[in-house]
Amino acid sequence: MRLGLFDARVPRYTSYPTAPHFSPATGAEDFARWIEAIPAGSQISLYMHVPFCRRLCWFCACRTQGTHSDDPVRAYAQVLKAEVDLMAARLAPGVTLSRLHWGGGTPTLMPADVIRDVAAHVLAAVPMAEGSEFSVEIDPNEIDEERLDALAEAGMNRASIGVQDFDPEIQQIIGREQSYELTRRAVEMIRARGVASLNADILYGLPHQTPARISDSVQKLLSLSPDRVALYGYAHVPWMARRQTMIPSEGLPTPTERLALFEAARQLFVWDGYAEIGIDHFARPEDGLAVAQREGRLRRNFQGYTDDTSKVLVGLGASSISRFPQGYAQNHAATSAHTRAIREGRFSTAKGHRFTGEDLLRARMIEALMCDFRIDAQEMCRDFGATPAELSAMFARVSDTFGDMVEVSPAGLSIPERGRPLTRMIARCFDAYDLSKAGHSSAI
Repeated sequence: MRLGLFDARVPRYTSYPTAPHFSPATGAEDFARWIEAIPAGSQISLYMHVPFCRRLCWFCACRTQGTHSDDPVRAYAQVLKAEVDLMAARLAPGVTLSRLHWGGGTPTLMPADVIRDVAAHVLAAVPMAEGSEFSVEIDPNEIDEERLDALAEAGMNRASIGVQDFDPEIQQIIGREQSYELTRRAVEMIRARGVASLNADILYGLPHQTPARISDSVQKLLSLSPDRVALYGYAHVPWMARRQTMIPSEGLPTPTERLALFEAARQLFVWDGYAEIGIDHFARPEDGLAVAQREGRLRRNFQGYTDDTSKVLVGLGASSISRFPQGYAQNHAATSAHTRAIREGRFSTAKGHRFTGEDLLRARMIEALMCDFRIDAQEMCRDFGATPAELSAMFARVSDTFGDMVEVSPAGLSIPERGRPLTRMIARCFDAYDLSKAGHSSAI
């Protein structure tokens, strides 16, 4: 296909600049200053990373480590609490949480008493704001009544389950065996505790997937009535995630086949009444993401699409990334290095990025394309100091490359329906950094 679509490898743009461009020049002192600069009485988001899993799924490229014992999990929970204390000591009075998210890894690996202890410690330090959201990633293989009771009592009001694919053969190939019956039981337990909102993740582009197979998995998922679904393309990056060498690359679909898989799944979600959100999410019309999209409030962060408009996202735990108005900060990826820093009474920031030059302008243009498929020229001039001439030059270069896949007018630049599979490639045109520094995932 022209434009090199099927050969392209581009960032997912959950941040700008992307994480490969973070530098050790940004460190713990920057993180401390940025925490102290959060205005009194404001709302922030808090992400807590639990890097442990009972088993390591071969498809996963997240920062995780296996454990068969609860001892490392309990020790890590104490480190998280100490990290909360370090943060809270520098926060201005009256700061509250608009969002609290526990991710991993497998947060539900934590025993019930640890869940209660960590949640109580966090909320004593930084309470939830009115109308806030507490979400937790739940592995149906690693959850029970007691742990769900602890989460519900702590205030969890959104749960997120990973599905990936329900086909037994594909599950075996990717090292994630999880039956439909087990998943349904987990969903029933979650709903029984009054958790109103349910997210689910499903993957396309896995080995031996076919349109018929992914359609069957999607239909099973739809029977569970999730409020929000992320339809992620599997990124085969064995040079970055060594466990992916267990997955046979000869069974992977071609880029053309990946597009057909995505389209088969997409149609089923749309036919079932879900709104299309950005490039790879779907939501019930009443879900917060769909409402945010209709109202122009949709945003993008490290978890994908979000309706959270907080200016600050603080990441705690090994490898977590924080976003501030001043820049990004990422903790040590190795649990040992992260633990050592916190026990020594210092933040774990290993690298990051201070915004300079056109970073904020370009970040917003990329986010606008990823969320709304259009860049509002007036917004860029008003909020980021761009001039019409600068924007016209940028837009002209994109138009020269993508032709009728984009539309340029005095109001800005937009991507019509026919060009939306190219959104990440179009967004790349506004990226001023060298993309050869890291291997990114397939554009499709």
